[in-house]
Amino acid sequence: MDELTKMKNGYLYNASAPQLIEARKRCKDLLYEYNQLLPSQTNKRRELLRTLIHAKGNFQIESNFYCDYGFHITIGDDFYANHGCVMLDCAEIIIGDRVLIGPNVGIFTAAHPLDVEYRKQGLEYALPILIEDDVWIGGNTTINPGVTIHKGAVIGSGSVVTKDVAEYSIAVGNPAKIIRRLSEADKRKDAMRFYTE
Repeated sequence: MDELTKMKNGYLYNASAPQLIEARKRCKDLLYEYNQLLPSQTNKRRELLRTLIHAKGNFQIESNFYCDYGFHITIGDDFYANHGCVMLDCAEIIIGDRVLIGPNVGIFTAAHPLDVEYRKQGLEYALPILIEDDVWIGGNTTINPGVTIHKGAVIGSGSVVTKDVAEYSIAVGNPAKIIRRLSEADKRKDAMRFYTE
């Protein structure tokens, strides 16, 4: 089994394998080009990212954006990521529709063994991350390997998400904890923010 296959299947793998080094170089070269494009070059920016990630519909990722491989990232329609987004996609990162990501958010599938002897050998592993539809992730949040954030959840700014987050709930803190479920009152409060004459 080659190192890429091991990586995709959650086994310990050698991140220094030539196959993986080459894949990361290709990704980083494309991201360098992407991050140098003018913000007004919307179509060119989107086309370049489509050569790197799987995008199902309309999306916008602000510069600077970083990832390891790109080919493990799938994003849904109406996706938005603000400046400074980092996706370490050694395993799959699957993001649903209408997801909003604040600035300086890290989505990290990569992990390292607790046993120092394995780390000395350069071995690591990765666990997938799933972010379902209609999630809002506040700025400076970190999402750790193996986490699922369910539909409609809100993650407060500066949180460190180490466990799954239930649908339509608000999670905040380090480690992030669910503080409450979103209610009809929350929706009414949001509706009152619209100004009508």
